[in-house]
Amino acid sequence: MPRHKGDHDARRRDVSGAVWRVLAAHGFGGLTLRAVAAEMGATTGLLTHYFPNKKALVAHALTLLDERRAARPGHAEPDGLGALRATLLDILPRTPQAAADNRIWVSSWDAALADPDLAAGHAARYARSRERLRHQVQAAQRLGELPPADPDDIAAAVQSFTLGLIVQALFSPEEFPPERQTRLLDDFLATLAAEGR
Repeated sequence: MPRHKGDHDARRRDVSGAVWRVLAAHGFGGLTLRAVAAEMGATTGLLTHYFPNKKALVAHALTLLDERRAARPGHAEPDGLGALRATLLDILPRTPQAAADNRIWVSSWDAALADPDLAAGHAARYARSRERLRHQVQAAQRLGELPPADPDDIAAAVQSFTLGLIVQALFSPEEFPPERQTRLLDDFLATLAAEGR
């Protein structure tokens, strides 16, 4: 009986779900063809029909992370510093789901550092993130909420601060509970806003 595209798409969704469950339980270090096949109750042979090797599997997992982040609902915040703050709060590991997503993301750095193609993909993702932040910074500058400094530098500083706070919160969640993450972010943004005044 011939296979239909719908069957292929449904199976690929099954595989994607299994990839996500393995990532959530074991991080990128535990992401193997065998682990995903076991999670599906299938053979590695079936899985290699979709992903010929671990590199393809990791690339797919990173795409899943991107899709999950893109599918999050937008914010009703107006332009400016409020929108920038809302974007950053959404990234921080302040909820169990955000913490799980960030654990998976941070664990992907090891794989990306060891593979030039994955590293290039990460670099492109961070560049796109800085570009979005730059637009928000420029909106805040137009509104007089941030000083007229180089928006690229401010976006890079904001991204660097946020990534550092994410790492600290993941390794020491009791020292960096959601309330403290929010307070540290607000203090950082207030310092940025005060510069140049």
